Amino acid sequence: MTKTVMPADFKRVFEEMPGGADVLNELTRRFGRAVYVTGGNEGDRETCYRAGQRSVLDFILREINLADGVDDDLDDETPPHDD
Repeated sequence: MTKTVMPADFKRVFEEMPGGADVLNELTRRFGRAVYVTGGNEGDRETCYRAGQRSVLDFILREINLADGVDDDLDDETPPHDD
């Protein structure tokens, strides 16, 4: 049986467990940078690569926000959780 991961799980791991906040800070430092890169085709590839990295961080932060009762997601692609 597989447990469904809920927003509270993200909050617990990244805000309540020892070291969780440090890990989240490191992820934010590494992947929270500006996405857009100039430079033709190579810049476009790097922009897409960074956008992919950033989307993972954005997902984690969105889940933590949902656990805190903040639902300011403007992206309609992610369905709401059934709590």
